Amino acid sequence: MPKGKRIVVKVGSSLLANPDLLTPRFGFIQRLLEDISRLRRDGYDVILCSSGAVALGLNLVGEKPDTAGLSDKQAAAACGMPLLLNAYKQVGHEYGFEIAQILLTLGDFEDHRRFLNTKNTVHRLLESGIVPIVNENDTITTEEIKVGDNDRLAAKIAQMIEAQNFIILTGVDGLYDRDPSEVGAKLIEEVADVSDYLQATTGTSTLGTGGMLTKLQAANMAQNAGCTTYIANGEADFPLSSVIRGERKCTKCIAQDQPASGWVTWLSDRLQMAGSLVLTDEAAAQLGKRQPIHRRDVVSLDGDFSRGDVLHIYDSKGAERARGLTDFTSEETRVLIGNPELPADQLLGYRTRAELIRPNNLVLLEDHHIPWEAPESVAAGQP
Repeated sequence: MPKGKRIVVKVGSSLLANPDLLTPRFGFIQRLLEDISRLRRDGYDVILCSSGAVALGLNLVGEKPDTAGLSDKQAAAACGMPLLLNAYKQVGHEYGFEIAQILLTLGDFEDHRRFLNTKNTVHRLLESGIVPIVNENDTITTEEIKVGDNDRLAAKIAQMIEAQNFIILTGVDGLYDRDPSEVGAKLIEEVADVSDYLQATTGTSTLGTGGMLTKLQAANMAQNAGCTTYIANGEADFPLSSVIRGERKCTKCIAQDQPASGWVTWLSDRLQMAGSLVLTDEAAAQLGKRQPIHRRDVVSLDGDFSRGDVLHIYDSKGAERARGLTDFTSEETRVLIGNPELPADQLLGYRTRAELIRPNNLVLLEDHHIPWEAPESVAAGQP
C-alpha cells in the first residue's frame, strides 16, 4: 500500500482516562475507533500508539498520579493494560476490525536488527487488516531503558512504516505561541522549523509523561522522514478524519521536501543518548568529507556504550555536528584515545584499522534537526 495511505495516531493518557476516577473514557474511545473505521473504509492503514495503561491501573495498586513511584507505575501498567486493550477490542469489534498489541522498549528502536524485526511485524499485521496498538512496555522498563514518552515512540513508528501522516491527539488545539491559558495566546497553525517554537513548550499533563516539547521533538523526527505531523485536540466528533480533511484548526508541521532514507533517519533520530565524542577543531571541519573518525580526532568522550551504538558528535564549542555508529565499546575507545602512540592491535588484542566511526556510518545533522545539548563532562572537555 502506498505510504500516503498510512497514518500513525498517538493518543495521550488524558484523553483515555478520566483524571479523577482513573477509569476508561469509553465515549472518547468510541469516537476514536469509529473514526479509525471510517479511515480504513477510505483505504488508509492506521497504527495506533496509545498511552493510558499506567493511568488506568493506578486504582488497582492503590496509588495516585502524583504519588506513584517507578515500581508503582510498573505494577499499574500490568493492571491497566488488560483494561485498555479490552476496551479497544470490544469497541473495535463493533466496527468490524481486529486489534493487536505491540509492546516495545528502547532497545527495539535503538538496535537496528530489532528495529527491522518490529517493522516486519507491523507490516504483517497491516497486510492482514489488523490495527496494531503500540505502547512502551512500562511493566519491565526502568528509567535507564525507557523511551520516556509515547510522542517520540509514535514518531519512530511513523518513520518505521514510512507513514505520510502522523496525528498527535492531545487536550489542546495545538501549539500556541505561549501558555494557552494566558490572555492573547495564539494558535500556530503551520510550522516548518519546530526549533523556532521550543521556548513555548513548557509543562506536562497530570496523567502523561510528555508535554508540548516532546510533541515538537516527535514532529521533527517525523518531518525528517517525509511525514507531516498534526497536533490536534482529541475532543471532536471525528478527531482524525476532520484533521486530515482540514476541517478544523490544529497545528500542522510540514514534512521535509526531500526526506532522508530509513538508514539515515534511524542513525540521526535518537530516543536516548548512548554516548558522545568531542572532536578537535580540525576533525570537526572535515565532517562531511566522507572521512572516518580516528582516535587522534577525539578530545573527550562520555557514556558507557557498546559496539554498534550511535554516538552524538560535538565540536570543541559544544555544538552537535553529527551522529554515527561506533565500531568500539566505550572501554575500548578510552584505551585507544588514551594511548595514541601505541598500535591499536597491541592495545585491543585483535587486528583493526582503529576507525572509531566509518564514513558510511556517519550522518551530519542538517539545520532542520533538533540538536541535543552536550553532557556536562563533554562540555567541560573531560576525557
